[in-house]
Amino acid sequence: MQFATINQSGTLVISVRERRIDAASAIRFKDAMREATQAAQGRVVLDMSGVDFVDSSGLGAIVASMKQLGDGRKLDLSGLTPDVDRVFRLTRMDSVFGIYPSVDAALGLRASG
Repeated sequence: MQFATINQSGTLVISVRERRIDAASAIRFKDAMREATQAAQGRVVLDMSGVDFVDSSGLGAIVASMKQLGDGRKLDLSGLTPDVDRVFRLTRMDSVFGIYPSVDAALGLRASG
């Protein structure tokens, strides 16, 4: 599972560099998230703007990643594509995660323009 990570304003931003989070990649996703977040303190934003598809296994892997963060640490999501957003809303996971339209919105940054 390919990720790009950056610390910005005290928040760890993890950008998923894969098109799918599904049964074939769920275990690799969980392992990569555990490794990427081991040293993180506080909030993590998962940038999913490049993800086109999430199935139930992928959704479970994202939930497991949130749970492994433990108390006092938060996982928010950003950049959900329409199909991925639909999965989160249909399963009511949009009430479990903070969901933002972009990383900048998640970080409370103004869009320049």
